[in-house]
Amino acid sequence: MSTGKSVVAIGIFDGVHIGHQRILEQAKLRAKELGVEAIALTFDPHPTAILAPEHRPNQLTTLNYRARLIKSIGIDAMVALTFDQRFANLSPAEFEQDILLNQLDVQAIYVGDNFTYGHKALGTVESLKESKLLSNREVHGEPLTVFGGETVSSTLIRKYVHRGNVEHAWKLLTRPHVVEGTVVHGDARGRELGYPTANFGFTYPAAIPADGVYAGWLHADGENWPAAISIGTNPTFNGADRRVEAHALGRTDLELYGKSAAISFGWRLRETLKFDGISELLIQMKLDCDRASELTASSSPQYL
Repeated sequence: MSTGKSVVAIGIFDGVHIGHQRILEQAKLRAKELGVEAIALTFDPHPTAILAPEHRPNQLTTLNYRARLIKSIGIDAMVALTFDQRFANLSPAEFEQDILLNQLDVQAIYVGDNFTYGHKALGTVESLKESKLLSNREVHGEPLTVFGGETVSSTLIRKYVHRGNVEHAWKLLTRPHVVEGTVVHGDARGRELGYPTANFGFTYPAAIPADGVYAGWLHADGENWPAAISIGTNPTFNGADRRVEAHALGRTDLELYGKSAAISFGWRLRETLKFDGISELLIQMKLDCDRASELTASSSPQYL
């Protein structure tokens, strides 16, 4: 039974990757032991968007998807604080008093051991542990997770995604990388060729994989369809705009314009190519769809 007190895991948690999951699991278990709520404390927008907007990273997850992933771990609630200049100017002591004590009545804190907070990132794990305000609260600085000889971070996963290595991103996320958007009108060329696609528009800086063709899943209307996914400018037709579009395998009857949808990226099939004519393109599209069908048959969609 909750007493209004909490155990809090703090971080951006973009991607909710294996390192984040470890910290959140620890917070969940301690909250259960203490009989209090388990809270994930995060910030939106990403602090870099305010402190150094020219370096703002693309997002692995929308805020809503982040919340759903965190809830699936067993965390009771995610609290997203607005990160603006006023918040950035809070001193470490003000953050401890105003946020951790007054708002969350924290009993235990879980963070990565590289965590910083407060104005100019002056607060650290050590300052949390040494804080007089938090003297009777637990502070746990968790070691960062290492996988394949690399320290796991959202930054590292973005690099793999941007290179098109969605298979390795899947390992670090423990699920396929997802982008979420709205289905918008394209050139309807896919429909003319017998491969209608859902073209995506985004309202957030999505981490979009490198140009190429991928196998994965299209999610909309509560349904999940195996899909062949194309990212690029359609060079065969001398396109100029970079597009993200997904063809639900074997489906030519879907009407998704204007609807919210998502794509899960499972495997990279090939780079984007320019073909000499429609017949060559159609042959390759058939091969891509066949390969996508084979790969997706071996797994199931994991979009929440």
